Amino acid sequence: MSLQSIKTPTLITPTTVASSSNVNKLQSFRVAVNNRQPSFYGTRLNLSLKQASPAPKFRCSASALTPQLKDTLEKLVNSKKVVLFMKGTRDFPMCGFSNTVVQILKNLNVPFEDVNILENEMLRQGLKEYSNWPTFPQLYIAGEFFGGCDITLEAFQSGELQEVVERAICS
Repeated sequence: MSLQSIKTPTLITPTTVASSSNVNKLQSFRVAVNNRQPSFYGTRLNLSLKQASPAPKFRCSASALTPQLKDTLEKLVNSKKVVLFMKGTRDFPMCGFSNTVVQILKNLNVPFEDVNILENEMLRQGLKEYSNWPTFPQLYIAGEFFGGCDITLEAFQSGELQEVVERAICS
């Protein structure tokens, strides 16, 4: 069977159209493939791939990590043996990755301080610079950045996390 003998199905997709007289009525449109060239309402689309030029790199000169915030973060990560910066709280995680780390720490019976980064945008942005880590959760053990969810999960599965936490708590 050749490729030309295979019939290509016509897709009909509803879309919402908002107008003054007709709000939230559904209107259908068709996307068809003719002569192996996609068309939309009979107009041929020019689908050619071109090598993209490298995007310019922009750097913001403003830093969210002010000296005051840096001092506050240093005091906070050193105030407890284990500190978790997360989305939500230990009792109500607002993200699956944060929940995973909370469950790991609870499984190990580790006492930890949880900090909800969703409550303060300046804290959230400043912490990314402070740790040089772009995502959350962020786990600190004995004042040092340990890692995010993937690193924590891997360390838990290998037994390394329990050893690191025990050393931190016993020191």
